[in-house]
Amino acid sequence: MKYIKNVTTLSYDSESCIGCGLCTIVCPHEVFRMDKNKAQLIDKDQCMECGACMGNCPSGAVSVEKGVGCAYAVIQSRLKGREEISCDCGDSSKKGSCKPNCC
Repeated sequence: MKYIKNVTTLSYDSESCIGCGLCTIVCPHEVFRMDKNKAQLIDKDQCMECGACMGNCPSGAVSVEKGVGCAYAVIQSRLKGREEISCDCGDSSKKGSCKPNCC
């Protein structure tokens, strides 16, 4: 699923990446992949701005203004009658606070 092109607030600094791969694990839309021990930003327009990547990046290589994408996922889950989900990404000061499959 792609959102509106060129509007996501996601930014990635490959120089700061330590190659832990957490962003590839927690991203629900596979925006990142590992290549030569570094994360690579594959398709920025697939980012739903849930903040899981930023919340789990120990080196601060990823930043995003989270919230809008996560809110969208919660609303859609309710409209479709699915079990309510929570992104649990409210406290960005806690590293690792976001759930990997939040959205």
